[in-house]
Amino acid sequence: MLRLLGEVSADGDGRVLDLGPAKQRCVFAALAVDADRLVPLDRLAERVWGAEPPPRARSAVHSYVSRLRQALAGAGVALARRTGGYVLETSPAGDVDLRLFRELAARARGGTGDAEAARLLTEALALWRGEALAGLTGDWAEAERERLGLERLAAEHDLADVRLRLGHGRELVPELAARAAQHPLDERVAGQYLLALDQAGRGTDALEHYRRVRARLIDELGAEPGDALQEIHRRLLATPDPAPAPAAAVPRRLPVTPAPTPAAVPRQLPATPASFVGRDRELAELDAAGTVAAIAGAGGIGKTWLALRWAARNAGRFPDGQLFVDLRGFAPDEEPMDPAEAVRGFLEALGVEPRRVPAAPHSRAALFRSLVAGKRLLLVLDNALDTGQVRPLLPGGGTCTVLVTSRNRLPGLLARHAARHLPLDVLSGAEARALLADRLGAARVAAEAPAVDRLIALCGGFPLALGLAAANACTRPGLPLAVLADELADRGPAAFADDDPSASLPAVLSWSYRSFAPEEVTAFALLGIAPGPDIGLPAAAALTGLSPDAAAAVLARLTGASLVVEDAAERYRMHDLVRRHAADLAHELPADVRDAALRRVVDFLLHTAHGADRWLAPHRPAVALDPPEAEPLVLPDADAALAWFDTEHACLIAAQRVAVAHGWHRATWHLAWALTAYQQRRGHIHERLAVWLAGLAAAEHLGDPSIATRTHRFLGRAYTNLQQHDKAIEHLDRAVALAERHDDDLNQARAHYELARAWEQQQGDAKAVNHAKHALRLHRAIGDAVWEARSLNQVGWYSARLGDHEQARAHCEAALALHRAHDDPEAEAHTLDSLGYIAHHADRPSTAIEHYEQAVGLFRRLGETYQEADTLAALGHSYRALGRDDRARAVWREAVERYEEQGRPDDAQRIRQDLDRPGVRPVRQRAMTV
Repeated sequence: MLRLLGEVSADGDGRVLDLGPAKQRCVFAALAVDADRLVPLDRLAERVWGAEPPPRARSAVHSYVSRLRQALAGAGVALARRTGGYVLETSPAGDVDLRLFRELAARARGGTGDAEAARLLTEALALWRGEALAGLTGDWAEAERERLGLERLAAEHDLADVRLRLGHGRELVPELAARAAQHPLDERVAGQYLLALDQAGRGTDALEHYRRVRARLIDELGAEPGDALQEIHRRLLATPDPAPAPAAAVPRRLPVTPAPTPAAVPRQLPATPASFVGRDRELAELDAAGTVAAIAGAGGIGKTWLALRWAARNAGRFPDGQLFVDLRGFAPDEEPMDPAEAVRGFLEALGVEPRRVPAAPHSRAALFRSLVAGKRLLLVLDNALDTGQVRPLLPGGGTCTVLVTSRNRLPGLLARHAARHLPLDVLSGAEARALLADRLGAARVAAEAPAVDRLIALCGGFPLALGLAAANACTRPGLPLAVLADELADRGPAAFADDDPSASLPAVLSWSYRSFAPEEVTAFALLGIAPGPDIGLPAAAALTGLSPDAAAAVLARLTGASLVVEDAAERYRMHDLVRRHAADLAHELPADVRDAALRRVVDFLLHTAHGADRWLAPHRPAVALDPPEAEPLVLPDADAALAWFDTEHACLIAAQRVAVAHGWHRATWHLAWALTAYQQRRGHIHERLAVWLAGLAAAEHLGDPSIATRTHRFLGRAYTNLQQHDKAIEHLDRAVALAERHDDDLNQARAHYELARAWEQQQGDAKAVNHAKHALRLHRAIGDAVWEARSLNQVGWYSARLGDHEQARAHCEAALALHRAHDDPEAEAHTLDSLGYIAHHADRPSTAIEHYEQAVGLFRRLGETYQEADTLAALGHSYRALGRDDRARAVWREAVERYEEQGRPDDAQRIRQDLDRPGVRPVRQRAMTV
């Protein structure tokens, strides 16, 4: 049993399990309150550390969950990792006391007889061993404790009602006296206490208690008691008070439930959306939510429609009515509604006469909570600005359900009131198509399918944009959808501008930032033109020219307003239409402001990339950069450098495109240079060609022979990787010619090294070995020991391909010694691969496996997935030569997976064929080192 209704604990194997330190127990509780439901990682972190978890919160959660798995062994539960978070999966042997409590209480309220209901509620309340979540601290624990306490109180109220109907008033008097003292303004408790006193034959005491309650309500809330309590009072006055009698003889002088009087049952929900598609997952999440759910998302994402759809589907759960208010948190021409005004509206909807509505806001809120206590009401609070606007509208008990919609995330509501956070994203492709079919008719959608596909792609699943596209198509029936798609492609959100703000996409988006400070709006606009699909905090700071702390504050504001989304990797992105809108704003800024921002972020990425490249290719000559416009990151080691490149690769390519567009030729070329080692290591062969083609155009403007030589050399390598032999030879020959003309022995040596690889592709091993030997002579002449070793390996490799295994082994063993002396692990891995090839073809498969395994280990340590794939493919042949087909197939499957990841379908198909046939010796080409 997992226990939350008291001190947090768990039983298993007949003993109390050790759940570890406080934070770990909080992770356990945060999963157990939502047992068998996914708890996203971000929500877990917020529950444990608060609305702003520390940077390493996510990794700490993983550690805590790992330890909890061990601690909970034998408890009948499992902690399962799911996409985006964790699920605590229970079994009959490992249930949660909170869920049992709720199930028993629900059964008691489900229409059973009074005696059975009393039994169920008594059993439910017996599960409580004290205050819920005892021993846990923090905002979430405090809020959850308060909410669960209200659920307990509601069950106690229900049990008192049932027992009063069974005539147990005398027994209830002490309990209800204490509860009435603890909740002096709760009219439900007051009514129960009056009835208990009456059943105990103490009618005079009951009348005196009513007098005190009425005086206090008038004094503190400025309001008379509600109709239900007044009806009990009228019946007390109309019934003579007999002398006290023995408990068994006490008559039920008053009915517990007064005769019904006319009461207002509010039905304030607006009309259900006529056209609603999809959102099945979100509707299911709302079904499983607790008493408060907060739906957050960008303007036009469909928050209100989702809330109204759910409300319509579940109206039967709320027989006491439904309340709705538009809080105008983001209205274009009105101020956000004062919560006191909203409370007044609710009170009037509940039948409170205007003269009885208290003037003081806190008194209004207290009266509202008193009126709805114990009722099953639904409240929809639409377009909330912040938690402060919502808090006075929250009922005090656990019987009402509240749906809040907002463009802001409302962290205070999540932390202090245990609200279920439901972020709303765009529609899927299928949902978007269904929406258009519903609006335009299935026939038209089918008839203009290509245009519909394009519209869906341009709208990116954004419901408001899809709705406006459909509206445009309906009001212009003769217009082909292809023309509408062209307009949207050309103009972006401006294509859906309208004089009616609620039907204008730019207007709706603008409401989200109308309260922003000017510098925040500028930052939002600049993010719209940032290079790449997303951005990290350091790059955002460079782009905006803000300090990291100030940039973090702006990003938090934009994330809170649902204009920007932060993912689990702490990257920030925008929906395409929101980004296009932000870019439109950016183009209203002065050109020098835009250009300076782009220059800063390009420089930040460029200088950080150069520092990262030094970790990946420490033996490559450094190049001189201009001073940076923004402070770059300093990465601590090669692993951090590789991880940074993995994260920023798309942004670096986009930054180079920005540099090309602005004519920043040095930045364009240096970005290509900085990406070279990384792209080779990860197998980004197509992207490598693209960046060096841009680098070639930049080199032509720079007029530096050394830059031109290196550019042709790296273009030659890029074409070699893509097996475009003629272009590879053309650029490498030009590199050799330029190097010879300018007496550049170093680049001449490197170019011959690359020419060896290019000729290998054409089975020109004789030419390849000649170029390799030329490169070796030049590297020795200039005293470059690192590249002498690499050239030794290359000569050995081509000698092996020509069948001279002894000379090949001698060269490669000499190379290996030099690599290790000069700490060149990447080249060491390539040479071990060569030695594996030599041993395999000399019929020594065991030795080949030893070398190949060492090479694979080094490639994996370095993150060199491109060459790792080739070495795995060769390793499989050596395993097969030993008759170990199971191991051969395993490594070949790994090789196929790598090839597919790298976009190398021919290589993948070659290995698939090897999987299906025995004993094929490998014919291989080499990537070699940078």
